[in-house]
Amino acid sequence: MKQHQHSMKRAGFTSGFGVLAATLGSAVGLGNIWKFPYLTGANGGAGFLLIYLLATLLVGLPVMIVEITLGRQAKANPISALQTLAHKGRMWWLIGVAGMLAAFMILSFYSEVVGWVFAYVAKAIGGTILSSDRHVTEAAFGALISDPLQSLLWQWGVLIFIGGILLMGVTKGIEALTKKLMPLLFVLLLLLCAVSLSLEKAGDGLAFLFHPDFSKITASVVLTAMGLAFFKLSIGMGTMMTYGSYFRDDQDIPLTTLRVMSADLCVSMLAGIAIFPAVFTFGFAPAAGPALVFITIPAVFSQIPMGQLLMVVFFILAAVAATGAMLSLMEVPVLIFHERFGFSRPKATLLTIALLAIMGSCCALSNSTLADFKLFGLTMFDLFDVVSSNILLPAGGIAVALFVGWDWGIEKFSRALSNNGQLNNEGIARAVFFLLRYVSPLLILIVMLKGLKLF
Repeated sequence: MKQHQHSMKRAGFTSGFGVLAATLGSAVGLGNIWKFPYLTGANGGAGFLLIYLLATLLVGLPVMIVEITLGRQAKANPISALQTLAHKGRMWWLIGVAGMLAAFMILSFYSEVVGWVFAYVAKAIGGTILSSDRHVTEAAFGALISDPLQSLLWQWGVLIFIGGILLMGVTKGIEALTKKLMPLLFVLLLLLCAVSLSLEKAGDGLAFLFHPDFSKITASVVLTAMGLAFFKLSIGMGTMMTYGSYFRDDQDIPLTTLRVMSADLCVSMLAGIAIFPAVFTFGFAPAAGPALVFITIPAVFSQIPMGQLLMVVFFILAAVAATGAMLSLMEVPVLIFHERFGFSRPKATLLTIALLAIMGSCCALSNSTLADFKLFGLTMFDLFDVVSSNILLPAGGIAVALFVGWDWGIEKFSRALSNNGQLNNEGIARAVFFLLRYVSPLLILIVMLKGLKLF
C-alpha cells in the first residue's frame, strides 16, 4: 500500500465558523432526526436517553477530541495519519482500514434512508402524505420501501448528488453548503416543537421522553445507546480524523468539540420533543422503528396552517442534514483512495459511488426483493446497521483510545491539544488522556461484550 505523494497544497477549511459548521454538519444528520427518536422509542424512552447522555460524555466526547487531534496533527487520511504518528513497525494504521470499512457499511444503509427523505420531499410537494390518519401515513411509507425500483433509484440519485458536492472539494463543496444550511435546520425544528407541544397528548410524549423507567435498561440497551453516541458524533469510522485533517492550526479543538456535542444533543432533544407528543396524540407506536419519523411528521404538519408548505421545507432541511453527514462519511474513502492510491479526486469519488451503489443495493432491496434473505436473523439493512454501530464503531473507539493512551503518549497529545503551547488546555488534555487510557476502552469493551451476549 504505497502512499501517493502530492505536489499540490492540501485543501482545508477556511474559517472558524466553517470548521464548526462542517463538523456539526457531520454530527447533526439523520442520526438526530431519524435514528435517535426511533431507537429512543424502541428502547423505553427516558432511561435510554440517560444512558445515551452518559455514553456521549464519558466515551463519545473524549474519542471525538482525539480523532480530530490526530487528523490535524498528521494532515492526512486516517490510514496515513496513524502510520505517520505511531512508533515504527506498529500496525495502528489498521484502525484507519476498519474505519473505512465502517464508513462503507454505514453508507450502504444510510444512503437508502437519505433516499427516503429525498422521496418524501417529492411526496410532500404532491401533498399526498399530509394526514393525521396513521393508516394513510403508514401506507405511504410502506409503498415507498416495498417498491424495489423506487428504492434503488432514490438511493442512486442520492449517491450521485453527494458525489457532485464532493467533486467541488472541501472549501467550495462541504464547507460552503453546511455554513448556509445548518442554522435553518435549528429554526424549523423549533417551530415543529412548538406545534407538537400544543397537541392533545403532548404531556404523555414528554413523560415518555423525560421520566425514566430503569427496569427497561439492559446490557443490550446500553450497547445500543453507546453505538448511537458513536454513530451520531461520527466517531470510530475515520470521519472525524478526516475532518480533523482539514482543521486550521489555530482551532481550539476541545472548545469546538464541546460546541458540536452540545448542538448535537440539542438537535436530538428537539427531534424527540417534536416527535413523541405526536406519537401519543395520533396513536402511533413509539417502537415503530425506522419508519417512526416518516409516519409522524406528516401528522404534525397536518394540524397547522400552511402545513404542506412547512412539511416540504422540513423534508428539504432533513435532506440537508442527511447531506452533511453523508459528505463526511463519503470523504473518508474518497480521501484514502486519493492520498493512498494516487487516484485523482474525481476518480476517487466515482469509485466510491460505484462501490456504494453495489453494496447499498442490498440494503435498498431489504424491504422488497431481498426481504426474505437474512443472515443471523437480520435483513442486510439491519445487519449492516448492527455490525457497524454495535461492533465496528465501538471497536474503533477502543483502538483509538489505546493508541493515544499507550503509544502516542501524554506529552505529544498535550502539545497538540494546546496548539503547541498557544492555548491553556493542559488540564483538559490530562483529563481526556486519563479517560482514554483507563476508563473509555474498558467501559466500551465491557458494554460491547455484554451487549453482544459474549459473557
